[in-house]
Amino acid sequence: MKVTILQFPGTNCEYDTEHAFASLGAETQIIWHKEEALPSDTDLLVVAGGFSYGDYLRSGAIAKFSPVMKAVTAYAESGGKVLGICNGFQVLTEAGLLPGALKRNDGLHFISKHHTLKVENNDNIFLEKLNSGDVVNIPIAHHDGNYFIDEAGLAELEANNQILLRYTDENGAIDNPNGSVSSIAGVCNKSKNVFGLMPHPERAMESILGSDDGVKMLEGFLAS
Repeated sequence: MKVTILQFPGTNCEYDTEHAFASLGAETQIIWHKEEALPSDTDLLVVAGGFSYGDYLRSGAIAKFSPVMKAVTAYAESGGKVLGICNGFQVLTEAGLLPGALKRNDGLHFISKHHTLKVENNDNIFLEKLNSGDVVNIPIAHHDGNYFIDEAGLAELEANNQILLRYTDENGAIDNPNGSVSSIAGVCNKSKNVFGLMPHPERAMESILGSDDGVKMLEGFLAS
């Protein structure tokens, strides 16, 4: 499997992402944001975390205008698999490839810690290795992770099983660290080929570092 990873000025999780997928046996390639085409053998495109363009204006707001994003949009619209992690999630919402928006955390502070999440829907390639209701321990690290969508949009997400993950405690009860609507930590598009989440599964690959719960998440893409 070939995993292509985007790199913008300010991206800082591309090498973590590369290491995570390589450890699962995938071929990886990091490409710079000024490229106008994706590698033709791309099986999964990952928009990695970090602070693209220093998060000026809004997180992801400038990155959506990078030359590579036209190719990203075309790839997604043709059914290609896309995963946005943290800043990558922000970029995908700004580009209109995922519903909703990410805004400043309710507490106005940067949050960096392990946090438990509950799997809401596993009828998708991202979470198919997990069960609905499973609780996983995945690091979060964000300042603008407060997911927002209006009531009509939330109802649509619920109806289409587009809510992937919610912030919870270790028993699966809601424990919202940033104010996200309905404690949402990740969503997908209606076609279930574009995925975004604020937590970092690429940082949860080895139990010695606190958790290996990210392995089953990323393995879903390799099995598809």
